[in-house]
Amino acid sequence: MPLTKDTVRKKNPDHREMSESRQLRMTVHASLMASLIAAGAYIVIPIGPVPIVLQNMFVLLAGLLLGSRWGLAAVGVYLLAGACGLPVFAGGTGGIGRFAGPTGGYLVGYLPAVFIVGLFSRFQKPLLDLAGMILGTAIIYAVGVSWLTVVTGMTFSKVLVVGMYPFLIGDALKIAVSVAVVKAVRPVIHNN
Repeated sequence: MPLTKDTVRKKNPDHREMSESRQLRMTVHASLMASLIAAGAYIVIPIGPVPIVLQNMFVLLAGLLLGSRWGLAAVGVYLLAGACGLPVFAGGTGGIGRFAGPTGGYLVGYLPAVFIVGLFSRFQKPLLDLAGMILGTAIIYAVGVSWLTVVTGMTFSKVLVVGMYPFLIGDALKIAVSVAVVKAVRPVIHNN
């Protein structure tokens, strides 16, 4: 008799419960990450059209800790909550109109960024985690800066001055903190 999913389930009835248990745990983890992303939006340093926030650090952590699929779910829930008007965006704002504002591109950039970081995290190697976070941050900047150029009408070089350069050192620190957090938390999430 060939070994299929059905024969495995018949031989091991606990397989289904284990899968459902893992599904539930990952749903809880994704919900927690969506909440942390929202909490990170409340820690704001306004410096221009784009404030300094901790959201992007939690987006990167969602990809590293949950992988591409569940990280995408966490960020998607966060963005949906904000689009529905819940005050989860920078400074406690919300509403679909935020996507048309100066920070809209950064918000949209969270989706491909978390997905890419999640792909790198599958290998669970610190250097690949670091590469994934750097690439994810670059994606957020690429989408965010491009959109900021459209919304503000500023030149690309001016947008880099207000929408990217002031954040580079802070984002490097967030990536360093993320590496330490992942080292401590990843075993807890993946060994249950």
